[in-house]
Amino acid sequence: MLVVAVGIAGCGAKEVRKTEDLQEKSWEEILAEARGTTVNFYGWGGDQRINKWLDEVVAPRLEDKYGIKLNRVGMDIDEILNKLLGEKQAGREKGSIDVVWINGENFYTARRNELLFGPFTSMLPNFQKYVDPDDPEVKNDFGHPIEGYEAPYGRAQFVLTYDSARLPESEVPKDHRALLELAKKYPGRITYPAPPDFTGSAFIRNIICDVVGREKLEGLDPGDKKAVEEAISPAIEYMRELKPFLWKKGESYPATLAQLHNMFADGEILISMDYAPYAAAGKVKTGEFPAMVRSFVFEKGTLGNTHYLAIPFNAPNKAGALAFINYILSPEVQASKNDPVNWGDLPVIDFNRLSPEEKKLFEDINLGDAALPGDYLQARRLAEPDASLIPVIEEIWVEKVLKEGK
Repeated sequence: MLVVAVGIAGCGAKEVRKTEDLQEKSWEEILAEARGTTVNFYGWGGDQRINKWLDEVVAPRLEDKYGIKLNRVGMDIDEILNKLLGEKQAGREKGSIDVVWINGENFYTARRNELLFGPFTSMLPNFQKYVDPDDPEVKNDFGHPIEGYEAPYGRAQFVLTYDSARLPESEVPKDHRALLELAKKYPGRITYPAPPDFTGSAFIRNIICDVVGREKLEGLDPGDKKAVEEAISPAIEYMRELKPFLWKKGESYPATLAQLHNMFADGEILISMDYAPYAAAGKVKTGEFPAMVRSFVFEKGTLGNTHYLAIPFNAPNKAGALAFINYILSPEVQASKNDPVNWGDLPVIDFNRLSPEEKKLFEDINLGDAALPGDYLQARRLAEPDASLIPVIEEIWVEKVLKEGK
């Protein structure tokens, strides 16, 4: 668990993340300073396709183009934030992390504890050229103002998948009610990862939105657990009703998304899920999933969010970090990341700002039959609730669903 420092000023209070020195330099001078350096990039390393893309596609191109080596370090975000917090408390002005993959409640925690350098996005040429500054997900991260302290990396949206060779399209659930009927018809063949797994937590939030409506989560005070529980109680009752028809009768849940995917690939369960919308398409292309796998979302929509890149307050190579993040925001990298073979992450750049040649980078991508079109997903995209609500919702699920009958 993340240990949050006590007594540290909140966001915007004398944040010692001075950008003056770098702001005085031209972009060419920043690139010159970055050349010949190594950027230490810390973030979740649980997906081998993403790791491979970073190591075998992004890193060689980054070194060839800018003379910068990329050192990817796979580490869970709570460990990363604890590391930064420890360095701050110890007064370490030069740390070991240059770039962090972050979003949501973790960004909120990092800002609250003054762990980030910035604002820096105005210094990035590709941010200025390709990113829409008025995009709500560029301005706010899970309801919290970004204010230039992180740059968008990619977009995600919760998507469910099924094997059309095993489950006919007529039985694919379009809402929570149909999912319950499916679970009753095929007991033990439906499940979801247990929180704190990110995708399992997202599934629970999607069910809440489908049962009570996304608007019910607006304005809830995370400090008033009773009010939160009351607002989402119909969804909690639904999950309690669903529980006995789940895999192992809901007495146990997959611990990770990887476990869920393996169960789906083995035919043990009928439906899988992912917050990477083209993950299933990528797994079909690599042979991990059967060829007849298809994706779907609920009729009311599914949650989507943007994930970001930030620079720690004591990053030893801030020039290299800026160069790396700027490169990530190029059409070349965003298109490469959009390809399901590499990742299948949705792009964060504004297509209206692209040249015909740059648009063609995306048009040439073969998403495959397992993927849903980007515009279809966008039309069914629901905003994530305030980040501070997530741990409260997870706690209520543990108490009222997981521990029910135990």
